[in-house]
Amino acid sequence: MGAALDYTDDLPVVMRDMTRVGSEFLALPFDVAREQYAKSVRAGLVERSLIASARFEHAISALERFTLGCMARSY
Repeated sequence: MGAALDYTDDLPVVMRDMTRVGSEFLALPFDVAREQYAKSVRAGLVERSLIASARFEHAISALERFTLGCMARSY
């Protein structure tokens, strides 16, 4: 019989990857909101302004951090 396989060294890597995938999944609604804002700007429904864009990004990032807590992405 062969030696038993030991995957304990891979556990931290697997846990890190699962956490990353989970946080990306949870952040999906916020990415959709960012995409919708960008499409609204391109369509002319929202003013094309760097200040307005920065304010929107600040607000959506704060909402993401508030909602997801430690699972939120950091930019």
